[in-house]
Amino acid sequence: MQLLSTNVCFGGEHRRYQHHSAALDCDMEFAVYLPPVAVGSNPQKVPVLYWLSGLTCTDQNFMQKAGAQKKAAQLGIAIVCPDTSPRGLDLPGEHDSYDFGSGAGFYLNATRQPWAPHYRMYDYVVKELPQLVEGHLPVTEDRSISGHSMGGHGALIAALKNPGQYRSVSAFAPIANPSECPWGQKAFSGYLGDDPKTWEEWDATLLIPGASERLPLLVDQGTADDFLESQLNPEALVEACEKVHHHINLRMHRGYDHSYFFIASFIDDHLEHHAQALGLR
Repeated sequence: MQLLSTNVCFGGEHRRYQHHSAALDCDMEFAVYLPPVAVGSNPQKVPVLYWLSGLTCTDQNFMQKAGAQKKAAQLGIAIVCPDTSPRGLDLPGEHDSYDFGSGAGFYLNATRQPWAPHYRMYDYVVKELPQLVEGHLPVTEDRSISGHSMGGHGALIAALKNPGQYRSVSAFAPIANPSECPWGQKAFSGYLGDDPKTWEEWDATLLIPGASERLPLLVDQGTADDFLESQLNPEALVEACEKVHHHINLRMHRGYDHSYFFIASFIDDHLEHHAQALGLR
């Protein structure tokens, strides 16, 4: 790992790293916030919250806009933010639209060409990045996961598909039923092919019935979100959870939109949710 930059923040450190990803076969950058107890001359290992960002984002959006560092410093929790897709590949059509290709990896493992060798963000986030972080930084193997929009979708499927790997999961305005919305259909058909059966393992709403672990789901959604009706469909996720008694707490917030103003307003609640599951509360 190559350290790109570091900033002192609430007594801890915000760092950006670059490394070569075997899963994606390209160089990647990610950010990490280490709380005060994890830095200095006698660092203590701390648990990690993995944050997955949404369409068009990089590792920097959450760290600069969410305002999570103060609460993370108080709780003693690290935050790791990967990028949202491979970078620097210049595949045909990769940069043509905001919702497919660059900045839009959708946290799945692509099977169609030319995406399959590189667009394996699921393997990167679930397997490679935690191994890298735990091998080089003062963190434990205790993990939680959260995200926003496309990243909320990623957080939900990562937890549902990997029982025992995460202590808790939450999401802000997740793409809850991607098989049934334009964003998801475009990504799934492009990365996976046109058979909807192959999409099912990447759709949280469709994974809920067969989930072998029932981690409580905390989901925040703004009522003024421009994408609520056309793309996000939290009601489908709630209905799937109710049918199999999978606990979900969907909190609808009047007047809030899809932006980081919304995330910043409620990020402390999510950090408290994860801290309790990680034994910090």
